[in-house]
Amino acid sequence: MMEYKGYRGVVTFDDEVDIFHGEVVGTRDVITFQGQSVEELRSAFQLSVDEYLEFCADRGKAPDKPFSGEIPLTIRPEIHRAATAAAQAEGKSLNQWLSETIEKATAQTA
Repeated sequence: MMEYKGYRGVVTFDDEVDIFHGEVVGTRDVITFQGQSVEELRSAFQLSVDEYLEFCADRGKAPDKPFSGEIPLTIRPEIHRAATAAAQAEGKSLNQWLSETIEKATAQTA
């Protein structure tokens, strides 16, 4: 994964045409880039992000920001109670416990 100005890009390699394709993830807008070398790819990624930000500024549109880290969450009361009890049992705040639990769960799928 690549990162620039808070935006993250993921890359795939197309063996048939010998080129890397990348896309910025975590935004609703589509931002893509490509290159034949790592250096070219990194430069194209940064240029795409800069052009996207310039495009938004020229139109007076706020750019779609990468994820903020805040998750609005509604769960059943009994799950809320159980999660709070689990957090307290570990001497943690509910927020800290949920963050660590999600981190562990997503690390297993990465």
